[in-house]
Amino acid sequence: MRTGQPIIPITLGLAFWWCSPALGLNPSLDIGQYGHDAWTVRSGFIKGNIYTIAQTPDGYLWLGSEFGVFRFDGVRSSPWQPPAGKLLPQKNASCMLVTRDGTLWIGTFGGLATWNGAKLTRYPGLDGYSAIALAEDREGTVWAGFWSDVVHRHRLCAIRNGATQCYGDDGLFGDVVFSLYEDGAGNLWAGAESGLWRWKPGPPRRYATPPPRSAP
Repeated sequence: MRTGQPIIPITLGLAFWWCSPALGLNPSLDIGQYGHDAWTVRSGFIKGNIYTIAQTPDGYLWLGSEFGVFRFDGVRSSPWQPPAGKLLPQKNASCMLVTRDGTLWIGTFGGLATWNGAKLTRYPGLDGYSAIALAEDREGTVWAGFWSDVVHRHRLCAIRNGATQCYGDDGLFGDVVFSLYEDGAGNLWAGAESGLWRWKPGPPRRYATPPPRSAP
């Protein structure tokens, strides 16, 4: 996959392929009334694109970038290295998720892994897959959306207690599941190339989405 130019500072924007919910600013306040800090490459911050951010219960921010995973304490960032003899499936970290038990899930352009603060666990059956989206449902199952090619055909996988079940080998999602979200009623939604899917509970249902319009 191609990467763009470095984005600095990260507080102004991130190069995401997908969007997550965010609260709007108070319209009664001018932007100058909000306090903010900025970290730039010039001040020694990460070079390259940052694709994803997650926060573990210890307060650290984890930044997934094209140059690997970095841990940020609010002042400085430092490259994170797995334990000796262990490696992430691929250097580029494309999506991350912290589950309710505090585990950091790291999706890369070459597979999926978890870090619980002491042990790195990989999912060999998903090696070679480009992880695009992660979500945890109310039952504790972690769902992962993938971009897949002819060889690696899984688009959506459910991981629970170390077991993995995957869907989409028949092409019903198209080439990619790029976003995942569980709503307040417990419905799991998947945004895919083929449309918007309400995946569970009950039989999956697809809602067609209009194709993107070209710029005038």
